[in-house]
This record gives sequence, structure tokens and C-alpha cells, in this order.
Amino acid sequence: MRIQSVTEPGTPGRANEDFAGTVAPASGTGGALVLLDGVTAPPGPYGCAHPVAWFSAALGGTLLELAGTRRDMALADCLGAAIAATADRHRTTCDLSHPRTPQATAVCARWDEARVEYLVLSDSALLMEGQDGAVRPVLDTRLDDLRPAARRLPPERRAAFVEGLRNAEGGFFTAAADPSVVRLALTGSVPRGEVRRLAALSDGLGRWVETFTLGDWSDLFGELVTAGPGAAVERVRAAETADPLGQNFPRVKAHDDASVILVDL
Repeated sequence: MRIQSVTEPGTPGRANEDFAGTVAPASGTGGALVLLDGVTAPPGPYGCAHPVAWFSAALGGTLLELAGTRRDMALADCLGAAIAATADRHRTTCDLSHPRTPQATAVCARWDEARVEYLVLSDSALLMEGQDGAVRPVLDTRLDDLRPAARRLPPERRAAFVEGLRNAEGGFFTAAADPSVVRLALTGSVPRGEVRRLAALSDGLGRWVETFTLGDWSDLFGELVTAGPGAAVERVRAAETADPLGQNFPRVKAHDDASVILVDL
């Protein structure tokens, strides 16, 4: 088993709001990965004294420990317990009911001799390569599904429309302070023998496909394997730098935190 990971802030000197971590026992027959993409908060007070980077680290560290040590718990239960434990760390000082309380997208995968389990919540991605080389993306598309409706609105109303559907019925969901959100995560498992490699990535690297159209998910996976995770991040950085104002490739942020974990099973 070989594990490679890269995480890089979108802007040098600014806190990286992603979390990427792995755990593997000495036996080498199993392991787990966790990748979170902290949701950047807008300017102004949002009810919490803690930065998003703190939340990503707290939630990610707890989830990784549970996924790695509690094999009796499903990944959704691990995420729910991690959300609850992280909320308990600051519920006495912060307003966790605020819609912009710190939150993150989540990808978690766990493997042993028999199977590979996975969980995806919101717009980070998990890619699974089969023994035949075919790449299967596991994607939560609920946020993307809202964008066509948002584009039909006047520009000044689009942000409010999307924000109104954050963690709301008929909208999209992130890991924030409510553990019940885990029932909405995409979960599943496949036999270990059917999976050759895994890649988890935040949407900062997902721009390779979804924003800059450098190729499809299979092409990106091939880039990760042949050139390496660092090279894939550098290609996204070059595309961002070539279009600093987002004129050719519209996006909310010119540069975004980018993280990836590549596991060769």
C-alpha cells in the first residue's frame, strides 16, 4: 500500500481551511482517509469565535480517529459522532444555530482485507479506480444541481438563493453542528478486490475538471497517478493564474485551497 497526499492553501500566508489525513495499521492490510474542505465564511460576524480552519482540523482529526479505530461503527455513525464531539467543544461559547456556523464538506474512506467503505457529503469528491483501470467518481451533486436555477435569477439574488438552501430541505448539506445530516451523505461499500486505487480531493483540485475542463475525472486520476498529486495541483494553480479575474472561467474565488489523498491499495 502506498499513500500520497498534498494540501495547499489557495493564497500563501492565508490559513488552509482543508483537512487531509490518513491512518494505516502496521499490518498494512487496512486503513482510512479523511478529507474535509472547510466552507469559507463571508465577512462579518457569524456566531462563532473559531475560524473555519480550526473547525476543519477538529472535525477531521476526530473523524479520522473514529474511522481508524472503531471498525464496529459505520462511517456515517463515525461522522455523526465527530460532528457531535466537535460541537460540544464550542457550543457554550458560540451560536451553533447560526446558518454560517463553521462547516465543511466531507470525504471518508476505509478499507480492510474484505471491502472498501466510503462516505461523501457535499462537493468534495472520491474517485475509485477498478482493477480494469475504469474510474468511478462518487459525487454529491446537490449543490451543482442548484446552479442552473440560480443562473436564471438576477445576479444580485443568486447568492441569497443558494445561501437559503444551505442545510435546508431541497438544498445541499454540509457537516456543521447537526449530527443528523449524516443520513443525507452518500455511503456504500465495494469488495476490496475490485478497487486498485482511491483518490479523495477537495473542490479546489476538482476545478481541474469542473471549472477549467482540463479533462474528465478519468483524466485527472491519470494525472494523479502518472505525474503525482503535486503536479495536478500545480496545473490548477497555473490555470487560476492565467485567468486571475475569472473572465474565461467564472468562479467565486480566484484561488482555492486544494487537497488530495491518493491511495494505491
